[in-house]
Amino acid sequence: MNIADIAKMAGVSRAAVSRYFNNGYISEEKQEAIRKVVEATGYRPSIQAQTLRTKKTKMIGVIVPKITSSSIGRIVEGMLSEFNRSEYRMVLAVTQNDPGKEVEYLTAFNDKQVDGVILSATVLTAAHRRALKRLSVPVVIVGQHVSGYCCVYYDDYHACYDITKLLLEKGRTKLGYMSAMWQDKAAGEERYRGFSDAVHDLGHEVFADNIVTADFTVASGYEKAGELLCKCSGLDGLVCATDAMALGAMQYFREHDIAVPEEILVAGHGGSDITRIAVPALITARYFYEKCGELAVRRLMELLRHEECVVKEVKLGYEIVDLKQ
Repeated sequence: MNIADIAKMAGVSRAAVSRYFNNGYISEEKQEAIRKVVEATGYRPSIQAQTLRTKKTKMIGVIVPKITSSSIGRIVEGMLSEFNRSEYRMVLAVTQNDPGKEVEYLTAFNDKQVDGVILSATVLTAAHRRALKRLSVPVVIVGQHVSGYCCVYYDDYHACYDITKLLLEKGRTKLGYMSAMWQDKAAGEERYRGFSDAVHDLGHEVFADNIVTADFTVASGYEKAGELLCKCSGLDGLVCATDAMALGAMQYFREHDIAVPEEILVAGHGGSDITRIAVPALITARYFYEKCGELAVRRLMELLRHEECVVKEVKLGYEIVDLKQ
């Protein structure tokens, strides 16, 4: 089977079949006629031939820091739901939280001529910006707000502000904060800024110094909980930059006979599935990770179709999940 055969069976021109497979415009009537023939015959165009003719690979490079993360997994699921409805396929690169590898993959994807790139980065260094500037294909960044680039990110600041305010409204009198690394603008800088502004606005500015920095793991949350209690005795509330940190802290408190939430109330960020079965329940800010992945792919598709060339920055909201929910 070839394009000429498909055209003859569908009663359309070869040009119409070519436009069908390359997302060009044809009438709905011709689309339906070609679709029925394609389904009946199982015809698939040669990817190699299409690449040579159109200079398009129909492949999208997706760079993520790790796949064990619940949030990254949900973002990728959202991307796949969009990719599976398109003619594009995803090439997944996992960097194991190595910013240098992210830069290497940006360069490699540019050299290998994928049609576009989606970057999920925790840190944006000068090397990242140089690599992004050199890209000859469209790029969308997820999870971070980067001026001058199309990006889909979260309202980390207000989520942490509202979480902190909630703990104070619940009568907690001495709060602590477990931060992510400062180089991560979203989870590190923006979430701490939300915590700091909330305690200042509500008359507890001294709490802004009750802080430790942890890795994105349960083990680190466990370790840093002990460090924070040594630094700031008498805490009755703890806001953590991630759910994993919060779950680690809760484990530490249980093992050291500190009742949660009676003696210390713990909150996290992310809304990961495990928080739904945590005992006791965990207050958290739930982000819409699947939607982030979907929107990133849709935006990239718009750029590939040349529908728009303007930079779009999409900030997604959040939902505060309280103990009562």
